[in-house]
Amino acid sequence: MASSTPLPALWLISDARNDAVLEAALRALPRGSGFVYRHYHLGEAQRYARYLALMRHARARSHIVVLADSALTAREWGADGIYGAPRALWPRRAGLLRIATVHGMDELAQANLFGCDAMMISPVFGTNSHPDAAALGPAAFHGLARHALAPVIALGGMDSDRARALGCERWAAIDGLTPGAAP
Repeated sequence: MASSTPLPALWLISDARNDAVLEAALRALPRGSGFVYRHYHLGEAQRYARYLALMRHARARSHIVVLADSALTAREWGADGIYGAPRALWPRRAGLLRIATVHGMDELAQANLFGCDAMMISPVFGTNSHPDAAALGPAAFHGLARHALAPVIALGGMDSDRARALGCERWAAIDGLTPGAAP
């Protein structure tokens, strides 16, 4: 992703639950949205094949594609960036967007230290991905976001109504952007 390319406001996250509806979800997103491909549930060959199929749909809509994997794999697969814990995103790799997962102040401080390009702060609200995880809630989310030195993306139980109520410019979802996904 070129540094002059604006960071998308809306991000779709892949998961085993929404796999069957991802093509339709990618088509429904506004042009130039973001897509984070995780699919940890698949073996290596299957994961790569599914990535290629979904990347074609994403590219047809000019979406930014970010891979939850190493910088080396992201380059080999043609992704625009990488997604993961702040330590996994260091050192910086030229030409790759780095989106850090942030669940608290320690990870936020690491993401700041490593100069990550964006931070997905989660879980803002209760989520099916991590049903036992304590949600941050709006106050703690905004408290963390105030300390971020990079753009913040809200994740966890997000949908358009919650994003609007939260007053968050950027947000991401699994279930909130894939109606009809498996429970």
